Amino acid sequence: MSLSPQVLRIIVCPKCKGELEYREEEQSLLCHACRLRYAVRDDIPVMLIDEATPL
Repeated sequence: MSLSPQVLRIIVCPKCKGELEYREEEQSLLCHACRLRYAVRDDIPVMLIDEATPL
């Protein structure tokens, strides 16, 4: 299963409020502006800046 289209339309980077790119095969959301990767675990985005990993 993947994130719903409704969630993808409204979710933004918690650091810069910028657009995120969803990579279903990696189960992650990428912020190119901040160069951070947010994990998606069990179809739930983990949107904690402290848990994001650098690109």
